[in-house]
Formats: sequence, C-alpha cells, structure tokens
Amino acid sequence: MPHAYVIVDMKITDAERYKQYMAEAPAAVKAFGGEYLVRGGRHEVMEGGWQPARLAVLRFPSMERAQAFYADQGYRTARAKREGATEFFNMVVVEGVAAPV
Repeated sequence: MPHAYVIVDMKITDAERYKQYMAEAPAAVKAFGGEYLVRGGRHEVMEGGWQPARLAVLRFPSMERAQAFYADQGYRTARAKREGATEFFNMVVVEGVAAPV
C-alpha cells in the first residue's frame, strides 16, 4: 500500500498563536503513524507561478490514515488553536506511488 503525503502551504501572521497549534499538532500526526518530512525551511520556486509562503510535508502510512488524522478530534482541537494565526492554510493529501518490486 503506498504512503500518502499531506502538503501544506501556509502564511503565518501570528507566530505566538501558531505556537499553540504546533504544541498539539505533532502528537495528532504521530497518533496516526504520520511524520513530518518538511516543516518550513528554505525553498525555491523552480518553475511556474506558485509562490508558497511556508511549506510542510507529512507522510502517513496510507491515504486512509491521513484522512483519519485530519478527521480526528485531537487534530480538530489543534486546528481550532490555529484560528487567526494564518492568512491562509492550504492542505492537500496525495497518494504516493507504490514502491517498485
């Protein structure tokens, strides 16, 4: 079963409030077998017009686990603490390719 990747593009406007979200979000991610692969850090647009502000990439064992993480009460609580801390917070989940045999 292929992994699933959650990709987030966000613009943080209230760093102190965002810290409240980050205090809870990692535990919610971990509870569903997820891990952070990218969390901010330097990035460069190589092609196209997309100008992301801050990126995060998370990996989950499956699409179903990523969806369960998002729907879980623990993450809903974390999301509520993020309200008002970002100008935008765009999140998608995409299924990865099956590993070659």
